[in-house]
Amino acid sequence: MEKNIFKLDNEQLKGIAHAFREKVEEGLNKNNAEIQCIPTFILPKATDIKGKALVLDLGGTNYRVAIVDFSTEKPIIYPNNGWKKDMSIMKSPGYTREELFKELADLIVEIKREEEMPIGYCFSYPTESIPGGDARLLRWTKGVDIREMVGQFVGKPLLDYLNEKNKIRFTGVKVLNDTIASLFAGLTDKSYDAYIGLIVGTGTNMATFIPSDKITKLDPECHVQGLIPVNLESGNFYPPFLTAVDDTVDATSDSLGKQRFEKAVSGMYLGDILKAAFPLEEFEEKFDARKLTAIMNYPDIHKDIYVQVAHWIYNRSAQLVAASLAGLIALLKSYNRDIHRVCLIAEGSLFWSESRKDKNYNILVMEKLQELLRELELEDVEVHINSMDNANLIGTGIAALS
Repeated sequence: MEKNIFKLDNEQLKGIAHAFREKVEEGLNKNNAEIQCIPTFILPKATDIKGKALVLDLGGTNYRVAIVDFSTEKPIIYPNNGWKKDMSIMKSPGYTREELFKELADLIVEIKREEEMPIGYCFSYPTESIPGGDARLLRWTKGVDIREMVGQFVGKPLLDYLNEKNKIRFTGVKVLNDTIASLFAGLTDKSYDAYIGLIVGTGTNMATFIPSDKITKLDPECHVQGLIPVNLESGNFYPPFLTAVDDTVDATSDSLGKQRFEKAVSGMYLGDILKAAFPLEEFEEKFDARKLTAIMNYPDIHKDIYVQVAHWIYNRSAQLVAASLAGLIALLKSYNRDIHRVCLIAEGSLFWSESRKDKNYNILVMEKLQELLRELELEDVEVHINSMDNANLIGTGIAALS
């Protein structure tokens, strides 16, 4: 491959930013849009967060439990990083809700607790948030299929189960996804005008706060006002200027036509893009972003052409993320001209990955984002990128206590 088919110039990236902004606006106006923009009916406290919460974090195959204590200036997590458990068993055929609840409860028993407290439940599967803080499961992903739970509430049945099994009760439950949890974690620093949660790891997604009067699809019966946390589900964005190689990756995936942005950006797919660029070559079957960065970081043991194309794919991923952020910031700025300082809480192994022979991913994103903001006449906006240990747990604790 002599020509860099993955190269995007700034005009193309601005086109992607404009398209992203338009698709977000569409998602705020109607249901089942390309970028879904799912409101979360948990309005987090920005100040006076006090008390303790039990936090549950159920991801693809891992589960964590911790108590987050907000009685001091900085949140304290007990135990450090939480108790962890592998939950691959969830993918077993015929696995039931009762079995899941028992697995979740077993780890909670390990936590010493002397007082009643609320639960924050970071649940990383597609849900519909409802007023009051619970959520209804829309569908399972990541190989899980506990059918009796689809269409049912996620939080209340678990709360009831735990209160049957524990002498010291839990007072309530709030359910949110991991991107919203990252967004909430940013609120521990009050010095910003706007906040964005970003995940670029195995998958990708974004969340931000949107004024309620801009979310025209909201049911008037909800009676919610002010800034509403919105889970964009941005991985389903279909950006312009994708290549024939991206079309091949999509065609061979198990979700044809969906998650096109995620398939061009996230760690789960970057290796597939490299493989599709060399259809006559043989690669390992499991070939993710870690393998791609290893080719970049150890060029002496790989073909020069693989190293070169790996850099192109890695750089384009960072540029696409920068363009989507620019589009979102332009939208937020159109709602409030007084936005000058934006807090970006960024999570994910790819976002914080290192390139030994070039700039790290996060630097590529931020440099291109600053360029695009200048060209979009948004140079008065400063974006501060923050990496926070246990952002999920802290953000979920804020939700529980709000």
